[in-house]
Amino acid sequence: MADDLITTPFGARTTAVEVLAGIDLSGSRAVVTGGASGIGRETARVLATAGAEVVIGVRDLAVGARAAEEIAPAGGPGSVRAALLDLADRTSVSAFVAAWRGPLHILVLNAGVMASPLERTEEGWEMQFATNHLGHFALATGLHGALAAAHGARVVAVSSVGHVNGDVFFDDINFEQRPYDPWAAYSQSKTANVLFAVEAARRWAPDLIAVNALNPGRITSTRLGRHIADISDSPASFDPTSTDVSWKNIEQGAATSVLLAASPLVEGVTGRYFEDCDEAGPHRPGVRRGVAAHAVDPHNAGRLWQISLDLLAGAAGSAADEAAAVEL
Repeated sequence: MADDLITTPFGARTTAVEVLAGIDLSGSRAVVTGGASGIGRETARVLATAGAEVVIGVRDLAVGARAAEEIAPAGGPGSVRAALLDLADRTSVSAFVAAWRGPLHILVLNAGVMASPLERTEEGWEMQFATNHLGHFALATGLHGALAAAHGARVVAVSSVGHVNGDVFFDDINFEQRPYDPWAAYSQSKTANVLFAVEAARRWAPDLIAVNALNPGRITSTRLGRHIADISDSPASFDPTSTDVSWKNIEQGAATSVLLAASPLVEGVTGRYFEDCDEAGPHRPGVRRGVAAHAVDPHNAGRLWQISLDLLAGAAGSAADEAAAVEL
């Protein structure tokens, strides 16, 4: 992290609309995962209102189509449409990537699941890691050519303050040897989001692709926390009376995503972690703010990148072997 932290005139109570006031995104194309609800929906709406052509990636196309119709601007150049995208399904991600044509200026990796009961993909990957990190990794790397073609694209990885609770457990990412802990799995996946931004920023700098991560704050009234009631030992950090974390409404929660996606105030900024529309300082124990050292470790960022490539390649190889066996 740089010694001089980047600040903006905005803060914890700023809304996404206020961040993009007066900014014209006509001619820009954006993808927002999880754009049918919560801060993803608001991010998509505000980008479109500013003139961008927005595609929201959704698991339920009927729900996504209704959301796109509801949030599309009534007039002007901006638009919103839905496309099928299940981040836990390699085939779905591959199909989305294959269908994309032309440059991509903005990619917001927003979709996620939090503290869910143990589930696995068909490959055996733990669902939070598979959805929050691996699916987004496959999407972003698959769209790398489209991002490079934009000559100044931005990738935004929506992480969480929950990343401070734990690093990526490289020796057992998928909880095959240790007991499953929903919060440890969540923390690992959110740390992975930041590590992705660190390594992608390094690798993609020659392509003029800026990649940053963020903590949106604790957002009220979204579906992200739907599993918390299923867990008997939810951490005390989710106490809404806490003064160590910013509780926000959806309009405020989308502000930092929109800032990193489109504001000229952070043009050229890459490989950073933001919260409340400013670059975050180092995390201090006992305070639910800042970025943990393990999440910006360049060695771990490179290690996670290679492991992610290996997991996806191995899964693709297994699928090819199965197809060949069927043909024989």
